[in-house]
Amino acid sequence: MTPTLETERLLLRPLQLEDAEQVQRLFPQWEIVQYLNARVPWPYPPDGVRTFYLEQSLPAVERGDEWNWTIRLKTSPDQIIGNICLCRGEENNRGFWLAPEYHNRGLMTEAVIAVNDFWFDVLGFPVLRVPKAVANVTSRRISEKTGMRVIAAEERNFVCGRLPSEIWELTADEWHAFRRSL
Repeated sequence: MTPTLETERLLLRPLQLEDAEQVQRLFPQWEIVQYLNARVPWPYPPDGVRTFYLEQSLPAVERGDEWNWTIRLKTSPDQIIGNICLCRGEENNRGFWLAPEYHNRGLMTEAVIAVNDFWFDVLGFPVLRVPKAVANVTSRRISEKTGMRVIAAEERNFVCGRLPSEIWELTADEWHAFRRSL
């Protein structure tokens, strides 16, 4: 079960099918999708979010393979501004996106800290790994700010094409040391 998480400024609410309509209006923006995995269709279909929720995200949550949240400001709890999820697996355990008008405010770093706490302290996983395009400077900076390190380099397919990418990693011990330093 995915709980609601709260930070100083954010509500992270478990993903629900009812969120699809609002996310569909927000998500299909090049600034959001360009560095996502190439599985994301582009141009994005008019029913893409609802289909994705029904066929992939919600079944994965039900199986206990994924934990998925909409991101909302506490000051506007009915308005979705982004998404963050955690996934079981060896190579890709976290993904996120945020509406461009909310960038550069530290909001995604705040959300990442909350879900990293959940990953390590509630779920008890020993390692978190995240692949990302080298060109995705904003996402890489969030990983740096939250104590992650690069462990591998490779090429991957993204919506914008095949690009150099890195695998970022964080162990539970590294995370707990990072949290103590805050």
